Amino acid sequence: MQLTDGAHHPVVVIGGGQAGLATSWQLRRYGVDHVVLEADRVGGEWRNRRWDSFCLVTPNWQCRLPGFPYDGPDPDGFMVRDEIVGYLEDYRRAFDVPIVECVRATRLEAGFRIGTTAGTITAGQVVVATGPYQSPRIPRLAERIQVVQLHSSQYKRPEQLPPGDVVVVGTGQSGCQIAEDLHLAGRTVHLATGTAPRVARRYRGLDVVTWLDRMGYYCKGIDEFDDADAVRLRANHYVTGRDGGRDIDLRKFAREGMRLYGRLLDADRDTLHFADDLQQNLDHADAVSEGIKDAIDAYISAERIDALEEARYEPVWEPSEVPESLSLQGIGAVVWSTGFRRDDGWIRVPVFDGQGYPTHRRGVTNVPGLYFIGLPWQHTWGSGRFGGVADDAEYLAERIVEQRAGVHWIAGLHRTVA
Repeated sequence: MQLTDGAHHPVVVIGGGQAGLATSWQLRRYGVDHVVLEADRVGGEWRNRRWDSFCLVTPNWQCRLPGFPYDGPDPDGFMVRDEIVGYLEDYRRAFDVPIVECVRATRLEAGFRIGTTAGTITAGQVVVATGPYQSPRIPRLAERIQVVQLHSSQYKRPEQLPPGDVVVVGTGQSGCQIAEDLHLAGRTVHLATGTAPRVARRYRGLDVVTWLDRMGYYCKGIDEFDDADAVRLRANHYVTGRDGGRDIDLRKFAREGMRLYGRLLDADRDTLHFADDLQQNLDHADAVSEGIKDAIDAYISAERIDALEEARYEPVWEPSEVPESLSLQGIGAVVWSTGFRRDDGWIRVPVFDGQGYPTHRRGVTNVPGLYFIGLPWQHTWGSGRFGGVADDAEYLAERIVEQRAGVHWIAGLHRTVA
């Protein structure tokens, strides 16, 4: 499909990842004419900004895009990068999604005039489905480090890096999994830890994701929390689906030779400097994991489920002396697993708060006809994921249809405007 300069579309969906594709499916179900703009190809985010050994951390059975649930041979396994891309490409073909690939939206103005790399179009309504992972976040102190550096979104494989030890900064999902990838390849890894929590892969006979799903955690709405803004900013728990799935235990890695440090504080040309909080970071991650097990135990007891008994985790390593500095001599590269920041400068519509976050309720902004989808905790923990984005897409499709019909909701009631 090609974009026609000057054309008008009733609905334009900007972004062709899982959120944009799910929105397209729901719009088609309601008979809404629309077009999807994708800056790359379908699955481009997964294809281009994930490493070779990358795999999902949620089981395949949670891949349930609307109308296209996973039906492969390994529902309890974890799709690797190329399988994820294939799943999205198959989804696009199965429903003949009206998508324009390799066209980037460069400006969105009031009145929904959309500038793109292929011309300018207009829309009656717009759904922004560009996701949360846009501009790599690298601290300014990186400018003072004179070794090879790359962001986690640029990392592909251990052989990509020059000889020498590797420093990985950050212990979110990407940092821990990249550190493991390098560690398994025989590289000496220096890992600067943070406050990200961890979770066990399995507990009492089931994947922890299965327990959490049964317990309703992925359906709990953001409005049920007193600290909604803080919840949205929480780091995801680190774990891996690699080789069938297992825990990521940084203490085990340390026992095997990985060097662990506290939070990176500063750097100069020759030395990195760390906080004295390694023990605190490790203990916090373990406490979160064990707390999740407590919740599972309580659920099993309340529901009188006949589940396997399992011994609790015992730390296999404790830091004795925590180094507060590291010489860069012998370091071949630094991998910044320090996350992303939103890049919404191209959106010239007043829907953002003081931190640049789009203000919305379940993806509906205060500008009639403008919506967001695929945001972390947009409505639930499952929002934006393969397992929960279908519900968000359906909700927005309903709002889009109401807007087109002139339906306005007031105090729980609705009226139709002629």
